[in-house]
Amino acid sequence: MAQLVNEQVLCADMMSLGGGDQNCFDPNRPLYAHQVNAIMKAVDGHNYAVVTGTGSGKTECFLLPILNDILREFENSKPSAGVRAMILYPMNALANDQLKRLRMLLKGTDITFGRYTGDTEENEAGALLKWKEENPHQEKLPNEIISREEIRKNPPNILLTNYSMLEYLLLRPEDAPLFSGAFGSNWRHIAIDEAHVYSGALGTEIAYLLRRLKARIESETGSLPKLHCYATSATIGSPGEIPKGCKVCPRPIRGALF
Repeated sequence: MAQLVNEQVLCADMMSLGGGDQNCFDPNRPLYAHQVNAIMKAVDGHNYAVVTGTGSGKTECFLLPILNDILREFENSKPSAGVRAMILYPMNALANDQLKRLRMLLKGTDITFGRYTGDTEENEAGALLKWKEENPHQEKLPNEIISREEIRKNPPNILLTNYSMLEYLLLRPEDAPLFSGAFGSNWRHIAIDEAHVYSGALGTEIAYLLRRLKARIESETGSLPKLHCYATSATIGSPGEIPKGCKVCPRPIRGALF
């Protein structure tokens, strides 16, 4: 990471991730080749899917480019509320794991983040009580948004959710602030984790759901959003099962970038 910052591939504020605590974020830790390739493709504005083994750093392939983009924006303008990135998970447990990672990475930054699933409490008081029960002996970060009412009032820059909740968000009038007005004009990233889950009829439903999301943002802002899309999976299949039109990165890497 430090090398990519020195080469100006990534912005200087990426070095501030983790609040300077190397146990949370070590900028000198070597990256896998597929992570570097993903970062380079994201910086160039490409969409991509990453297929690599469990534990080989799939999440960083979309999370680091997303954080870089938001931090670069905040370098040039004042930090503000509104969704920049949505990370879609098939299960709440995966979203909860990601929350823990974001707490470490985003400590000391201005990037806000929040989880909006069936487990998210409606009001702030109830949400804070639940947060303390689930995270004993920890202090809540000021940039973590934990209640539905606060998410509607000040939408987080990074929104974690699942496809069932996204369906509700697009339907319910009270959740309209996430997509409309000033808050809806900054949507730029959609990341789909465990993409292999969305096959068959479910895959078709998710495809239409994402089209509805794009149409909703377009109708509210008056222009088609430029969304950067990422997908990750550890179990899509063998090279012979790769969809036609996808190209395997020729570099020898642990995992494959399509």
